[in-house]
Amino acid sequence: MTTDGALARIIRSSADRAAEPETERCDLCAAPVPDGHPHLYDIADEQVSCACGPCSVLFADGGAGEGRYRLVPRRRIRLPRVDTDVLGVPVGLVFFVPRADGTVTAEGPSPAGAMRWEVDAEAWERLAAACPPLASVEPDVEALLVNTVHGNDHHWIVPVDDCYRMVAVVRREWRGLSGGGRIWPAVDRFFEDLTERT
Repeated sequence: MTTDGALARIIRSSADRAAEPETERCDLCAAPVPDGHPHLYDIADEQVSCACGPCSVLFADGGAGEGRYRLVPRRRIRLPRVDTDVLGVPVGLVFFVPRADGTVTAEGPSPAGAMRWEVDAEAWERLAAACPPLASVEPDVEALLVNTVHGNDHHWIVPVDDCYRMVAVVRREWRGLSGGGRIWPAVDRFFEDLTERT
């Protein structure tokens, strides 16, 4: 075997790997995960992690993760219009996450990521009393996702990973100071996709 032959094989092998689409992997064990894989919410770091099937069972909800991880549910429920004005959030594209400690956060996408502020917990309770499905939102792992921008009327109970996908869409498509012409068509496509997934 010549050195030239070995070098050519290494170069071909590297080129083949570069041409292959990168496989998504479990954030806990690095195993490949398929599309539609489960997600775990890391309570300590307040972030969503991709998980393979075994890790989602092993680490979720008080398992080997000792309560650090919660399995993100997959339900999506379209709601009739919800009067979120009572929550005092002056933006039309936002999601509200009730927390296990009783607080409620509002998060809105921006070119730099999600902006976060705390919502009055009593106002959330009054809103949940007026819209009973909101009382079933699982703390930390589900959210009320709202889009009333440009005449839209979307009000959903969704998994938090959907909310982070929406934030990623805004970050990816934002151009200039005002967002540019690509941002709102991309957000509309996100909500069309949400409807199709339901």
